[in-house]
Amino acid sequence: MLKFNQRHNINTDLIRRIINVIETNRLILKPLTYQQMLQYIKNDNSLEAELELNNASMVLSPPLIEALEQAILPSLLDENINHLFSTLWTVIDKNENRSVADVCFQGEPNEQGEIEIGYGTYDQNQGKGYMTEAVQGMINWAVKQEKVKAIVASTDKTNVASFTILEKNSFKKVGESETQFNWRLAVNL
Repeated sequence: MLKFNQRHNINTDLIRRIINVIETNRLILKPLTYQQMLQYIKNDNSLEAELELNNASMVLSPPLIEALEQAILPSLLDENINHLFSTLWTVIDKNENRSVADVCFQGEPNEQGEIEIGYGTYDQNQGKGYMTEAVQGMINWAVKQEKVKAIVASTDKTNVASFTILEKNSFKKVGESETQFNWRLAVNL
């Protein structure tokens, strides 16, 4: 019986990884595991090799690496947290078989059922509509999650491309600070 349970757990993990892929017209969005996040941070093309992708050229800033190490990696080790709300999803162009961007939710839904989305397109892939399509894919996934009632985001006031992505995906501006706009999209009401 123990061997069956161990085998069952392996199969369940495999099934979970296969199911948790989001597909849009041009893109595949794949959530990264803890081990894959370590490869992502190394930025040595080992992640692309594992995922059988063509090499991508992304630049990871020291503040981004620090945020990944202090927020995402610990979350992925916590068995009480749904890692799909706490990891990077790599955005893969199907035709090029290459990662072109990343998107994530910044934790599980809060008491109001809100999740915060964050995203970034690699420099050489900006202006091609990847992120508008990827955010739509994430919205489509999020509306199927029973505890999610709204998706929120913050953008720098000067980052027109970033808030245009949100506007194209029906987010509404709900507030602002001196430097940022705050956005919200109600779902599952």
